[in-house]
Amino acid sequence: MNTNARLRFAMPIGAAVLLAATMLFATAANAADAPKISDTLQQRIVACTTCHGVHGEGTPGSGYFPRLAGKPAAYLARQMQDFQNGLRKYAPMEYTVRQLSPAYMQEIAEYFAAQQVPYSRSPLPPVSAATLQRGEQLVSKGDPARKIPACASCHGSQLTGVQPSTPGLVGLPYDYLSAQLGSWRTHTRGTVAPDCMAVIANRLGDSDITAVAAALASRQLPDDTHAQAAGSVTPPLPCGVLGATGDGT
Repeated sequence: MNTNARLRFAMPIGAAVLLAATMLFATAANAADAPKISDTLQQRIVACTTCHGVHGEGTPGSGYFPRLAGKPAAYLARQMQDFQNGLRKYAPMEYTVRQLSPAYMQEIAEYFAAQQVPYSRSPLPPVSAATLQRGEQLVSKGDPARKIPACASCHGSQLTGVQPSTPGLVGLPYDYLSAQLGSWRTHTRGTVAPDCMAVIANRLGDSDITAVAAALASRQLPDDTHAQAAGSVTPPLPCGVLGATGDGT
């Protein structure tokens, strides 16, 4: 019999009950003394703002965590649902949204969609002029011979996004952009069908991804960074602009 077992058998029943009661009292006292945390939306989204910034402005210096502020609410809600349903893979986000209700995710999405904060530039790795030129071609005109539509044909002429659910691309970090295009190719990012970006990303070569990410990350911000109105673009692919439930126009 080990020492702990001998102690348990040696302890009188009355003493054991007293010890248990003392421990419960101490636990209750500690709970009573714990500071009260206000139940506000700002407090409940600390898990979001720790990485994405207090107002969802992103953390440009990291080169990875994207801006949430001003993106269409339907898009933001869809991404949380995709993480929750295993369609999009990133362990911290999957854990963060695991227990969130649809209503709560919509509330979070609407909060960040309403935030209007300045953009900040992100670091850009050295790339050649030819790479930037290729990136600008893909962003503005696409590559019809390879059935690659222009980024602007879905994300808006100023690449600020289109309501109700197409995100803006301007102001996003180079590392984030290239990582996401790669994730669609490796099936670690997806969405409900029809998944247009999976189709497009798989038509891009490695050099294309570098070029597009560099061109977008280096692009000057337009005067108006709001998402364009719904119906202001006509997507070239049959799946169209992804909606909140994945259906297209």
